[in-house]
Amino acid sequence: MRRNLVVGNWKMHGDIHSNETLLNTLITGLSDYKSADYVVCVPNPYLHQTRSLLENTGIAWGGQNVNQFEEGAFTGAVSPHMLTDLGCTYVLLGHSERRVLFHETNLSAAARFDASIKANLTPILCVGETLAEHDAGLTEVIVASQMDAVMATLNDENFAKAMELNMVFAYEPVWAVGTGKTATPEQAQEVHQFIRQRIARRNAEAASKVRIIYGGSVKAQNAAKLFSMPDVDGGLVGGASLNAEEFIAICKAAN
Repeated sequence: MRRNLVVGNWKMHGDIHSNETLLNTLITGLSDYKSADYVVCVPNPYLHQTRSLLENTGIAWGGQNVNQFEEGAFTGAVSPHMLTDLGCTYVLLGHSERRVLFHETNLSAAARFDASIKANLTPILCVGETLAEHDAGLTEVIVASQMDAVMATLNDENFAKAMELNMVFAYEPVWAVGTGKTATPEQAQEVHQFIRQRIARRNAEAASKVRIIYGGSVKAQNAAKLFSMPDVDGGLVGGASLNAEEFIAICKAAN
């Protein structure tokens, strides 16, 4: 039985005071919901603060991106070790905003995925199509290309380690990210099932265990229906993760 997972992606939001209020509210509000797992992915400058508040609670924390290299002359980049040094256990990879705004590619996402595994970080790989691709009927083609790039870089040893680390896939249709539009539960289920079948081509047992979460304007009002789908194992929550009451309600739905 797969445990649901809810991941809050703060994106480029936050300050020391509001972070403390939000995190303390989450600690209290989620204390009774123990049937799912919870993660907040925060901007790098606030990882130390997040660690100091969330240590010894049931909420994990992670980075929003990572570099594929361990060290070197990469101004502005953050290495896998830097994230683990700050207690991160998760990292987002291939988010649509990174792909669109910063021109990251399937290959660079795959390299970071591999580096994360080697550093004992659980990767959350984001995949999904734009509105134009969706309207052209290319959803499965796009999602397959994004996934296959990662799968091709993982040898059997690293694939096994990725399973030990409980790697996560997040389907985030780009047309639903921050737009207020949301895939219907049935649309989400169809793509999540396709993702699981794609993983099964590599390892059927692994496919049954991998968590696939949905991202794209997840809110308290639609979370329960989305999470009720058999292949939807939780949510990647953007804007709503900045509102404590809304995020707690989504986490409640995951229980």
